[in-house]
Amino acid sequence: MTPSTTPLGWIACASLAASVLSAACASSGAVPRPFPTPDGRTTTTPATPAAEPGLAPLGGQPTLIGTALSLRGIAYKNGGSDPSGFDCSGFTQYVFAQHGIALPRDVHNQFEIGEKIKLKDVRLGDLVFFPTIATGASHVGIVVDEDEFVHAPSTAGVVRVEHLSSAYWSKRFIAARRVAPQELADARAASRGSRAAD
Repeated sequence: MTPSTTPLGWIACASLAASVLSAACASSGAVPRPFPTPDGRTTTTPATPAAEPGLAPLGGQPTLIGTALSLRGIAYKNGGSDPSGFDCSGFTQYVFAQHGIALPRDVHNQFEIGEKIKLKDVRLGDLVFFPTIATGASHVGIVVDEDEFVHAPSTAGVVRVEHLSSAYWSKRFIAARRVAPQELADARAASRGSRAAD
């Protein structure tokens, strides 16, 4: 019997596979730098302004922002994409999916969709991107107020709201993306059409 076929060998292999498969926020395998810790202030739920297109409640259902905010306090889980634990892109994908909008699973692909928006032009529901573990987009959150976003930060964190204007986040901001449901549907249809032509 070789070590790789012993029960202990299988445990070691499974442990290695789990660590490789559970990549950080950007699905790169890197460990994110620590995010700033809350400064002790209690974060209040932002007032809900007039609904933005695509964010309005349907049949009494919560808005996209309401869904995102309702998940505050859930622990970060590397590779997580459901309420048992989220990484950043799993969080955004889950929230948008609850409202019928399919986002790609990883940060890099989420950064490629939608209309690129400058920080001064962000609106509720826009995705905001930051470099935290690598050059380029490696972290994502959802705008919930003109200066606030909700996200699933690093391993020691929980889903929480932070200020876009804070020193940590403002100097790392890359861009925001505005994702329209119709745009995503058109992109999926175009993708299916190009595969059918092959």
